[in-house]
Amino acid sequence: MIKIINDQVSLRASGFILLLGLVFMASMDACKINYSFSGASISPEVKTVSVLYFPNRASIINPTLSQDFTDALKDIIKGQTNLVFMSGSADVSFEGEILEYRTSPLAITGDRAAMNRFTIGVNVKFTNMIDPEQDFEKQFSRYQDYDSSKDLSSVEATLVEAILKQLTEDIFNQAFVNW
Repeated sequence: MIKIINDQVSLRASGFILLLGLVFMASMDACKINYSFSGASISPEVKTVSVLYFPNRASIINPTLSQDFTDALKDIIKGQTNLVFMSGSADVSFEGEILEYRTSPLAITGDRAAMNRFTIGVNVKFTNMIDPEQDFEKQFSRYQDYDSSKDLSSVEATLVEAILKQLTEDIFNQAFVNW
């Protein structure tokens, strides 16, 4: 008799836990935010994205930088979201320009620089047609330091690649990771 009562209590407790779990899962489906392993929290209503070409308006022009930056931004979005790319109007869009591409002395020893700092800066306008409160226009800048005994042209490709990775992560996080 006691075994039957224990089994019934156990069955009721299991049923209650199952019901509680189902209610929790149903409430999670009602949320307006999708979560991913990338940390992005994008509304399920956002389905499309547009990334316009970022022209280079810096005083020093790297002829491939505009395309490299635009492609890098598209790549991080492709790699970390399921958004569909559009060439025209989209639920969210990125546009802007490259404003800074320069190198400057950083650490002076004696009469020459021991280290140089290479900087890339961009202005980004993010528009969210679904949730306009998420819109922003902001300047992002990143740099890498390098030994002044090296000519910029010998380290430029590596520095640009590292900086573009950092810049696009910063922009992606500002747009999609709402911490």
